[in-house]
Amino acid sequence: MNLLDKLSIYREEEEKLNWEGEFSEYLELVKRSPHIAMPAHTRMYAMIKSAGIEKHKGNRKYLFFSEELFGLEDAITKLVEEYFYPASQRLDVRKRLLLLMGPVSGGKSTIVMLLKKGLERYTRTDEGAVYAIKGCPMHEEPLHLIPESLRPEVEKEFGVKIEGSLCPICRMRLKEEYGGNMEAMPVERIVFSEENRVGIGTFAPSDPKSQDISDLTGSIDFSTIGQYGSESDPRAYRFDGELNKANRGLMEFQEMLKCDEKFLWNLLSLTQEGNFKAGRFALISADELIVAHTNETEYRNFISNKKNEALHSRILVMRIPYNLKVSQEERIYDKLIKKSDLHHMHIAPHSLRTAATFSILTRLEPSKKTNMDLLKKMYLYDGETVEGYMDKDVEELKQEAENEGMFGIDPRYVLNRISSALMKDDKTCINALDILKSLKDGLDQHPSITSDEKERTLKFITIARQEYDDLAKNEVQRAFVYSFEESAKSLLDNYLDNVEVYCHGHKMKDPITGEEMDPDEKLMRSIEAQIEVSENAKKAFREEILIRISLYARKGQTFDYSSHKGLKEAIEKKLFTDLKDVVKITTSSKTPDEYQLKRINEVSKRLMENHGYCSSCANELLQYVGSLLNR
Repeated sequence: MNLLDKLSIYREEEEKLNWEGEFSEYLELVKRSPHIAMPAHTRMYAMIKSAGIEKHKGNRKYLFFSEELFGLEDAITKLVEEYFYPASQRLDVRKRLLLLMGPVSGGKSTIVMLLKKGLERYTRTDEGAVYAIKGCPMHEEPLHLIPESLRPEVEKEFGVKIEGSLCPICRMRLKEEYGGNMEAMPVERIVFSEENRVGIGTFAPSDPKSQDISDLTGSIDFSTIGQYGSESDPRAYRFDGELNKANRGLMEFQEMLKCDEKFLWNLLSLTQEGNFKAGRFALISADELIVAHTNETEYRNFISNKKNEALHSRILVMRIPYNLKVSQEERIYDKLIKKSDLHHMHIAPHSLRTAATFSILTRLEPSKKTNMDLLKKMYLYDGETVEGYMDKDVEELKQEAENEGMFGIDPRYVLNRISSALMKDDKTCINALDILKSLKDGLDQHPSITSDEKERTLKFITIARQEYDDLAKNEVQRAFVYSFEESAKSLLDNYLDNVEVYCHGHKMKDPITGEEMDPDEKLMRSIEAQIEVSENAKKAFREEILIRISLYARKGQTFDYSSHKGLKEAIEKKLFTDLKDVVKITTSSKTPDEYQLKRINEVSKRLMENHGYCSSCANELLQYVGSLLNR
């Protein structure tokens, strides 16, 4: 299908959204589908819910946010279940201004952006269809046409709740153009659009001396005063403020706490009563969700001011901390790099993981628990198993450090330093060491870091480097082991022969002399020790291996050294220990002989084919591991 065909289909889809009719026809639509008259907060929750909900270990994950926000599941769940859901049920929380509070580059703006874009898409669906009085500058709910005295009866018959009254423009039109005949009032389907200023508004504070409240509530059109004769004539007023245009949907209040107080006080009646004052008119109804965002410092300054107590009581604060899961942090960097013009550059495996390790460490607080260092904490938060700790320990750690994630290095800084590393010396590939060096160099340019913080941050760069060293050695270890698969198979067969004899209490026979002898305990323990199987636990471990072999046999499957995770790790480590000198000599030799060169090429090829390296970073990895082994 070519572009012209796609454009034709797009126009057809757009035309399907164009519905117009009289109010009497709209009533029939409401009778069949009462949900089309749902208020803004209910629509928002319905939109989030429509994307799907996953349940895992008793927790809910809202898929609406999952493609853009990583590692913020707890904060998102709290946001949805403590604000959006109860607000959708018309509980008192809907009368609160939602304030997202957290560190810079933590995801607050992304949450608001997702809600805006989500509403735009949702109102284009049958489930999220929105209808408004045609010609109304505030796109208001047509049910406002029904007089107060008739509303209880209509609400009972149609299964809806009617709140709010006609705006000044619609009140005048109903009287003068339609002679009070509300049934004939025109209604149209609308689609929310931030660009077209329908259902979505954005207010950003500017110079307090020049910014006027009309940016929020609209303004008098002085050019029409002579024509209509009065400032209280609705036709002489521009209902084009952000609160007007965001009616039925969402208004983002950027940097709210930097705003002049007069703008904040204007929100009091809107949040509590669902209306606001504009011009020389009675209170104007508005059904909208107001979302603001700020950082923790500005919020603390705000609540410390006694003059703000009334507004503070009408604000619901939701903390949006930094992500604390290293695997999710890696996804953040990967996503942002792929969106950039540098997506074609090659980044060696484990590079982003190393950067993520550094970032997460800067956001964690030391624990009071014995033997709990920040690395163990990082692994536990990421869902990995740490010996001696269980799931309940993770919850205790989180409760112990409630401020975690509200400080530390932000993703934007790390992305800037990765970009700097990518652009340096016209490189086509960078590795973890390049990124760590760039992170270190960038600290001198960091605008707000103190000398103590710098020293602490350098310590985390060192820890991340040590973690990468282990990853690098393991990567080469695996590549060498796979280059010698026969050795791995031979070692496994030898181990299993001895384990079988040991578990059954038999003797082994020497293959040459036929002499009976005890199983080779030294060999078995040399392998088991690689994964810290204790002397007391060795019997249970060996019996478990035999059970696993029997299970595979019953299923007609072949048991090999990778069939058991613990045994696989033990075999690899044992082989690497035995081959350590070979690896060290092979990788660090400045003038490798023909045999060494052949091995290097084999390992490099495996790194490229199976582990995502290019020829450049594979060779750099081998050289680096060689230098590590020579220390």
